[in-house]
Amino acid sequence: MNTAEQSCQGFLDALASKAPVPGGGGASALAGALGAALATMVGNYTVGKKKYAHVEEDVRRLMADAEEIRAQLLAQVDADAAAFEPLSRAYAIPKDDPSREAVMEQCLRDAAAAPMEILRLTCRAIDLHRELAQKGSVMVLSDVGTGAAFCRSALEGAWLNVKVNTKSMADQAYAQSLNAEADRLAGLYRNMADQVYEAVMGRYS
Repeated sequence: MNTAEQSCQGFLDALASKAPVPGGGGASALAGALGAALATMVGNYTVGKKKYAHVEEDVRRLMADAEEIRAQLLAQVDADAAAFEPLSRAYAIPKDDPSREAVMEQCLRDAAAAPMEILRLTCRAIDLHRELAQKGSVMVLSDVGTGAAFCRSALEGAWLNVKVNTKSMADQAYAQSLNAEADRLAGLYRNMADQVYEAVMGRYS
């Protein structure tokens, strides 16, 4: 599956179907990519305006970062699907097969890697929205809040998809290290996303 070549309708149809992929991880990556795209949009409405000339260099940097993050998140939709399919096959290996445990463990590690990366990338996107809330055009401030909301949803979905895979790992030391990073990032950045959203919301209430 090449997400970049799919229409929105095609992706949603696949997501709604009984097909094993895409699933929650891919949907989280797409939500994060939408959040990153909104950051770029805010930048496009800001640069070139005399009122924001003093922050234009910063905003251009934020736009470049947002585009990099958006591309990487879109790629993670396919990465998540590619990692899940072997895992779904591994569950079908007979329990008395001596290779089952090692295959399952590797598949679980691979399946956790994509949502972990989605989580990291989404946190970077939230950082961009936090800065854009201060430097972006007030004409599109609502889109900063919307972008932060998309990114928060992506963060929560990615966190869940890390957890569902680490829970089944035999190597609990490795699982706990992933969980610790996921918990730290989620705790920090869900609060940051909420602060951005509430600050924007306060402008309209």
